[in-house]
Amino acid sequence: MNLNTVSGSAVELSEVAFGREFNEALVHQVVTAYLAGGRQGSKAQKSRGDVSGGGKKPFRQKGTGRARAGSIRSPIWVGGGKTFAARPQDWSQKVNRKMYRGAMQCILAELVRQDRLVLVEEFAVEAPKTKELLAKLNDLNATRALIVTDAVDENLYLAARNIPHVDVVDATAIDPVSLIAFDKVVMSVAAAKKIEVELG
Repeated sequence: MNLNTVSGSAVELSEVAFGREFNEALVHQVVTAYLAGGRQGSKAQKSRGDVSGGGKKPFRQKGTGRARAGSIRSPIWVGGGKTFAARPQDWSQKVNRKMYRGAMQCILAELVRQDRLVLVEEFAVEAPKTKELLAKLNDLNATRALIVTDAVDENLYLAARNIPHVDVVDATAIDPVSLIAFDKVVMSVAAAKKIEVELG
């Protein structure tokens, strides 16, 4: 398939990587799994067995007029444990490589269909200047954008660091959530070719 860059030149890209039919269920599953994998999973609470103290019965069973109690750390007592205490857990979900690639192809193809993928011959800044990068993005009408380059560009990264809703990644580090989150994806032709090899 042919895609046009901002300057008007045509670029031949794989139909597999950039022209696949959208599969909402697949994309949803992969995005959910990606977000789940980023969860820390370290939440922990104390049950009645974890709270210190409470080993001795606080008062005798009968004759006090009070409700019977076996421990001062019972969940119904102030200072007691949690009834169903949360435990650390691994939230990660297994996603097959083929499914992940398929979801990425679907997302990229949908970006093309929605005119959210902006192809440029090259995207760089002379110096790490935020003002210079903002001017370039305004020219492309891409103020909330993910910039995808073929290699790590420190100048570009430093220039974008202080701009809200703008992020810079190289082609090997793209992920489904970032591609969906931004209004526009500004991608260099070299980066598109690299992604094509990875996903095609």
